[in-house]
Amino acid sequence: MSSSHISRRVLLSLNPRRIPASICPVSLISPSKNFSQRLLPSSQVQSQTRSIQTAADATKIPKGDVPSDPEQHFTVNLDPEYYQAYKCDPPSLELPVTKSALVEMYRLMVTMRRMEMAADSLYKQKLIRGFCHLAIGQEAVSVGMESAIEPDDKVITAYRCHPFAVLRGGTIKGVIAELLGRQQGMSSGKGGSMHIFTKSFFGGNGIVGAQVPVGAGLALAQKYLGQDDKYASFIMYGDGASNQGQVFEAFNMAKLWNLPAVFVCENNLYGMGTSSARSSSNTKYFTRGDQIPGVQANGMDVLSVHNACKYAKEWTTAGKGPLLLEFITYRYGGHSMSDPGTTYRTREEIQHMRSTNDPIAGLRNRLLESGVVEESELKQIDKAAKAEVDVAVEEAKKSPEPDPKKDMWTDVYFKGTAPRSLRGREKEEVHYYSPEECAGHPTKPVVIS
Repeated sequence: MSSSHISRRVLLSLNPRRIPASICPVSLISPSKNFSQRLLPSSQVQSQTRSIQTAADATKIPKGDVPSDPEQHFTVNLDPEYYQAYKCDPPSLELPVTKSALVEMYRLMVTMRRMEMAADSLYKQKLIRGFCHLAIGQEAVSVGMESAIEPDDKVITAYRCHPFAVLRGGTIKGVIAELLGRQQGMSSGKGGSMHIFTKSFFGGNGIVGAQVPVGAGLALAQKYLGQDDKYASFIMYGDGASNQGQVFEAFNMAKLWNLPAVFVCENNLYGMGTSSARSSSNTKYFTRGDQIPGVQANGMDVLSVHNACKYAKEWTTAGKGPLLLEFITYRYGGHSMSDPGTTYRTREEIQHMRSTNDPIAGLRNRLLESGVVEESELKQIDKAAKAEVDVAVEEAKKSPEPDPKKDMWTDVYFKGTAPRSLRGREKEEVHYYSPEECAGHPTKPVVIS
């Protein structure tokens, strides 16, 4: 089964545990009496304004509720402290699941992390040049979202786009080859880490916040084509882009035109090296849409993400207009490979999140404790994921580099749209053309010698 395959016939869920209030941006619901006991010492974090739950393995699945048939549904309940809603009701806490779907979610998260770990290694070997933004720690967002939507839904994001590219129809080899700058990369080796696309995934965009109005345009196209009752556009951005003026402009137009737009703030708590509390007067990003309702959810649990994305799609395709989602998540590495990630947060904070809130470990623990799978099966999945990524890396390394005499000139303009007075549309064209010289030549301009 390929890494891009996800069963779309089921909804997934389980219960996550609470997260240290000192690491998270917003308080969801009044914490229980034991909540404060899980807080990190104040010396370990820079901001004391955060409190939300992002643990991944608190609620257990009773063994008696798990059927032997891997395709048979059973229901589990999400923790009510998982969600906070603004101007709307929160998602339902009851969710049907199957054993096979849970295992597939685990497999995909493990595979995506293996791919990102391989990219980390290749960068350190100086085989990947330029920018490289990794999503290690944030796998629950991409896998959870993709399991809740359809191929004809649209997704657009900024950095940390590699898992989305694979899950939206790409391949691990295609992503790695792109990072290596090879011809068989998903953008022919010319896009790199931030500019990877598929037919249903619109990037990967390098300008902070610029993808948000483009995403609103995708939603406008869906409405124009009469698809707004079936499909939605998931428009992702980070907490670091949340203060961009164009983000609020996109909110306004989406609400004004009642577009099927789901704006998704992937809040990993730091915009580059700046904590959200230092850059935003209101860190409750799900409330910043003004007239647009919003939902905040635990982004460290793949099932929470799945449930929220399903809810969001149902909301907007029902004609209710746009919706904001905020996923509280965490990146283990720095903003990019050139950032150690430890100058603005402590190693203790990072280790705490790894040890108590890891999305893969959390799901793994629940699968084992509930008897969904045996440990030997999960070990086999881990082994197979590593082998799949290793093969993809070796194949990507064998891909040739772009041919500067040919590939430089391709895909610059869509066919027929190049300005007629511009040189360089073909590799043979080395002279400028004036508008006067182009006149009277509808198919090809005259070369000026």
